[in-house]
Amino acid sequence: MNAKQLYKEMKVDKLTTMKCKPCEGGVPPLNSQEIAAYMKGIDKDWHAVANKRIIKTFSFVNYMHTMDFVNRIAALAEEEGHHPVMHVQYGKLEVELWTHAINGLSENDFIMAAKIDAMQQGDR
Repeated sequence: MNAKQLYKEMKVDKLTTMKCKPCEGGVPPLNSQEIAAYMKGIDKDWHAVANKRIIKTFSFVNYMHTMDFVNRIAALAEEEGHHPVMHVQYGKLEVELWTHAINGLSENDFIMAAKIDAMQQGDR
């Protein structure tokens, strides 16, 4: 099955309507085909690193705008029970997502990415 077929089957266009599920490990991380399918459901500025993480850099006009977005992501992370790593700089934020319990990517990472994208798009 190719990434396009997986995309349709997984309904990744609905990621913002989905809820993260607890992951305690014991399940395999997504494979490269699944990752390619899920990547179609998030902003093109996210990139996969070694099929283990997805990363996106956001730019802002100043530090306070950056921190406002960081705090909104933090609130979302608490709501979803899935917490990204965030690297904060003046006017810049790098968000890294992966599922620590499986040391790789899960559907939760793409749900969070889609919801973070939706938050940013709401700011425009």
